[in-house]
Amino acid sequence: MTPLLQVHGVTKAFGAVKALVGVDMTVRAGEVHALIGENGAGKSTLMKVLSGAHRADTGRIAFEG
Repeated sequence: MTPLLQVHGVTKAFGAVKALVGVDMTVRAGEVHALIGENGAGKSTLMKVLSGAHRADTGRIAFEG
């Protein structure tokens, strides 16, 4: 089954602060995922990159192939 969402090697920095470093994630249709972590772990930044509010510095995001 083709993944609905594939994230590979996504990084995002704000100046010297590295918010995301090499994020990999695969989501298939019907799956439920949860992002958990401490404050400043990059959860909101990842969601903003996936929604298009922020542009990833490097990496690849594929939705529905």
